[in-house]
Amino acid sequence: MDQEHIAGPGDGGGADRRRFLALATGAATAAGLGAAAGCAGGAGHGAAGTDGGKAATPDAAAGKGGPAGFDVKAENAKPGHADWHVTKAGPARAIEGFADRVSVLPGESFGLHVSTTAPRFTVSAYRMGWYGGARARLVWRSEALPGVRQPEHTVDPATRMVSARWPRTTTVDTKNWPEGCYLLRLDAQGAEGQRFVPVTVRSAASAGRTVVVNAVATWQAYNRWGGYGSYDGPSGGYASRSLAVTFDRPYEYDDGAGLFLVYEAPLLALAERLGIPLAYATTTDVAREKRLLEGAAAVLFLGHDEYWSPEQRAHFTAARDAGTNIAILGANCCFRRIRLEPSGLGPDRTVVCYKSAYDQDPGFKRGQPATVDFRSAPGADPESSLLGVIYDGYPVDAPYVVTQPGHWLFEGTGVKAGDRFAHLVGVEYDKVDTGFPTPRPIEILAHSPVVCEGRPSHQDTAYYTTPSGAGVFATGTMRWVEALDATGDGRSGANHGLDAKAGALTTRVTENLLRAFAAGPAGRTHPAQDNLKAVYPNRATP
Repeated sequence: MDQEHIAGPGDGGGADRRRFLALATGAATAAGLGAAAGCAGGAGHGAAGTDGGKAATPDAAAGKGGPAGFDVKAENAKPGHADWHVTKAGPARAIEGFADRVSVLPGESFGLHVSTTAPRFTVSAYRMGWYGGARARLVWRSEALPGVRQPEHTVDPATRMVSARWPRTTTVDTKNWPEGCYLLRLDAQGAEGQRFVPVTVRSAASAGRTVVVNAVATWQAYNRWGGYGSYDGPSGGYASRSLAVTFDRPYEYDDGAGLFLVYEAPLLALAERLGIPLAYATTTDVAREKRLLEGAAAVLFLGHDEYWSPEQRAHFTAARDAGTNIAILGANCCFRRIRLEPSGLGPDRTVVCYKSAYDQDPGFKRGQPATVDFRSAPGADPESSLLGVIYDGYPVDAPYVVTQPGHWLFEGTGVKAGDRFAHLVGVEYDKVDTGFPTPRPIEILAHSPVVCEGRPSHQDTAYYTTPSGAGVFATGTMRWVEALDATGDGRSGANHGLDAKAGALTTRVTENLLRAFAAGPAGRTHPAQDNLKAVYPNRATP
């Protein structure tokens, strides 16, 4: 393991991170790639196109387009469309595409860049949510559009950044699309092939709402479309990784959906089922718009939100300090420091992260922050000061062990001290470690023993409160959002063996959390009762 990056997930080899995706998502495209590489240990040390926006579809006029007029309950009461899935992916490169905007405001348009071997194709826009369990609603469908096979991608010789320099195929108008998270499904006509293109119709403001944040920079870091990603290149080695990645290309994983379906869609469905007031944004929106989070009731970081810009972190921290609640429903959050730069298609479409080669970064040489792990020099700023927990390692698969059963977040679960939930801790995990900046008072709700490639440690679920009244909750495990969908006895191996017991626990705790956080600063009604000394009796605590 590269000790220059304490607890760095797989910096020692690109194949390790491809293995990570196989372990974490079960992605077929990642399965079987690479050999095991070690647990990260040691935390605590230290062109014009055809207009495709003509054909209206059922309920195309739904939604009012702005935060003040958007009603999550009313939206989810509309009939859903359970046929949104990709069921006929077809051969590689049969059809694929990307949007030239990561997010748009309701009513704005964006360009769609599509490559296909089929003579024609259609685009169907599905708003993702609950919809009585269908989890999607068809908001718009295009007419049949002419298909074209686009040019091969390019690879920048300096950064090994892959770009698909494709002319725009069509323009999509989002008039009358409700704000929310969307998957556009591309369907080849006259040949087999389907792929997704994600896009967010973001909220213009978030006052009084709970903000769902799509972790798009992290999705892109793990994207190996074109053979390169932020962890490796075609050789599988870390040294051949991209030093910058761009949104100007399709996503490889989950039929083009990136990391959305595993790490975000289950939580989105639950939040929309509850009907709490929601707002929608991406990590790049938060980084760009300083006032976007003003007055927000809560912010949700979902299953895997690893790559953050300093601006993004500053804006989230300011929101917490103004009383906005924060929930980290995953692990390894806020770990990599990035810089957002423009691409040929627009601003904030390039994610720069040199990692251990930060001193070669032209931006760093110009005096910008090093694109290295937040906890690492130069400019070390460990993530724990915001999250309460800190990333400790990978890979693990361990039971989740309840420590504080009387906590309000466990209300209605019936859990007792020591209750265990198989496979809920994995594949990466966090812990409370006062060797790094740790906000107080902080409560540890679950304290689960793990062994990460021979190194004993613990996973922690934690909750702390601040003078502003904000409550901050961190699950400490990457499988939390995935577990929301767990059913059965786990023997099938689906969802990493998570069973209905884990599904019921995570669902009820998340419901308790979302309702409390939506009501305002949780620290005023649910102040944290510090128990760090009781959980870690042999650790020096300030």
